[in-house]
Amino acid sequence: MNVSDVKVLAGEIRHEVSRAIVGQDEAVELLLIALFSSGHILLEGPPGTAKTFLVQCFARVLGLDFGRIQFTPDLMPGDILGSNLFNFQTSQFTLTQGPIFTEMLLADEINRTPPKTQAALLEAMQERSVTIDGESHRLADRFMVIATQNPIEQQGVYPLPEAQLDRFLFKHRMAYPSLEEERKIVATHGARFGSPKAAEWGIERKVSAETLSEALATVASIPMVDEVTNYVVALVRATREAPDLESGASPRAAAMLAGAARARAALDGRNYVIPDDVKALAPPVLRHRLLLSAAAEIEGRPVEEVVARLVGEVEAPR
Repeated sequence: MNVSDVKVLAGEIRHEVSRAIVGQDEAVELLLIALFSSGHILLEGPPGTAKTFLVQCFARVLGLDFGRIQFTPDLMPGDILGSNLFNFQTSQFTLTQGPIFTEMLLADEINRTPPKTQAALLEAMQERSVTIDGESHRLADRFMVIATQNPIEQQGVYPLPEAQLDRFLFKHRMAYPSLEEERKIVATHGARFGSPKAAEWGIERKVSAETLSEALATVASIPMVDEVTNYVVALVRATREAPDLESGASPRAAAMLAGAARARAALDGRNYVIPDDVKALAPPVLRHRLLLSAAAEIEGRPVEEVVARLVGEVEAPR
């Protein structure tokens, strides 16, 4: 498989998802980039913006095993990971797997559960394995977490710690649709009752496991010249020196940004990375990894504004 095949495959996935999802093109694009760079993504947006439905459609097109966890304040780590239960017939403990043993996991409203339960995802997201009673268990090779959170409500929520936020490749803010998009949503979905289901819209699997593995290998093989590598490093290091930021991005952010840039190049049908790939992905990669200074917070300056300024200041290779 070459990059042209990856571009065609991505186009088929977009088309199939668009059968049910109106708009949200940027969210679909970031989901594709996260998929092909083996990353996780955090979707933030108000209720009713199709966050959950989008993930369901995406998983169905890919043919991946799909699992959903509705996070609540009383959820415990064992409810996610599973536990060893004693079998009286065999007089042995057997593992009852939790919902995390899947390929695409939707962590719905992840900020509603306490930090202890949120932390249960850390090892899974980083190592693609979980430890239960001292024994390590491997997760699926294609394991991917897509988490959602509602930014409006502030009561009864637990903001994700920086250590876990750093495990997400992207944080994407889903906005309300445009006027024309909302009209189309009402026209197409307004006659249906209950929660929408991907199968009802004729969405079919378009990707086999072998094809997905080949696409991932193709993306990973895309070279990155030293000039672009230096640009990625310079941009990330600039976040640690910016006066508007209390804390900058980690080396993990630089590595993830480089991997995502390779995936974006492949989706565009290129077997090389250009600075524009890095510039386009800098906001979703960095926005959740940066802490504003006290002065910037008082002035109400958004993180995206700081990132945009750094992208403009750090010289890109020509």
